[in-house]
Amino acid sequence: ILKLSLKLDFDEFEDDYPQIDNQRFYGFKKLSLKNNYEDTSFLREKVAAEVFENAGLAVSHTAFYELYIDHGDGPEYFGLYTLVEEVDDTVIETQFSSDDGNLYKPEYSGASFANGTFSESHFTKKTNEDDSDWSDIQTLFEVLHADTRLSDPELWRTGLDSIFDTEVFLKYLAVNTVIQNWDTYGLMTHNYYLYNNPDTEKLTWIPWDNNEALQEGKMGGSLELDFSDLNDQAWPLIGYMYNDEVYRATYKRFVSQVRDEWFEPTAIQSRYNTYANLVEPSAASEVSGYTFLRSDADFSRGISALQSHANSRALAVDNYLP
Repeated sequence: ILKLSLKLDFDEFEDDYPQIDNQRFYGFKKLSLKNNYEDTSFLREKVAAEVFENAGLAVSHTAFYELYIDHGDGPEYFGLYTLVEEVDDTVIETQFSSDDGNLYKPEYSGASFANGTFSESHFTKKTNEDDSDWSDIQTLFEVLHADTRLSDPELWRTGLDSIFDTEVFLKYLAVNTVIQNWDTYGLMTHNYYLYNNPDTEKLTWIPWDNNEALQEGKMGGSLELDFSDLNDQAWPLIGYMYNDEVYRATYKRFVSQVRDEWFEPTAIQSRYNTYANLVEPSAASEVSGYTFLRSDADFSRGISALQSHANSRALAVDNYLP
């Protein structure tokens, strides 16, 4: 169908046309228009990002838009989209004190952080591209897999804390696991960024591409809250940290906060209702060839599934925590 996701880069051709050097659109260099693929509620991308934001994490801002495109015969309605702020544009400019640090978009096997998988090509630089220095990522690999993890856990944590913002990661991990987001680290080697925050000189986790969140998911489904279904060696950032009693206690504290504050069922269900009322006319106006909806009832079923999911996740947390 023609409801395509689109990425806009407003100065992509500045080398060919110097007059558009540093061209911006309402302050943005880049924007992603997500087509809400397989999301009949249209809300997953936006609400998941807002839960991360509720927890105080750096994450893209989002907004709903009706998209019309003129490709020769006048404007055609391409449907209801979620506009997502690009991390390598305004996210690091506005949510950190400086955008001078290294920003990486990990992909492929190296993105798992499994021992021996490091490759520069698996950590694409989105800033400082001309600087051929990946020492911050290499250091993270080294301290993560250091022998002290078992022989001297306190020393191991000190090393890991010196290069990696473990507090941010554990908070992210708690949110991501409670809301159920399978299409990212722990099951898939993509959909996150790492930013070397100049203020702390630590690699900081930034979530990305959340359209598959807020559901059990595919590929065997989302991870259990206790990670009993995780291969520690394959996903060591989760496995090694969860097996450490100090990090595990921090993770559990954040899981409790997710349930009680950041993803509290009554509050999140109210947000679902507000957004559903906002976007329903736009969703209902989508036309054949430009929609993933298969029937008029798909949208309401999608919203109902989200409402039920919020209750089920609160119960899952109750069962997990002592």
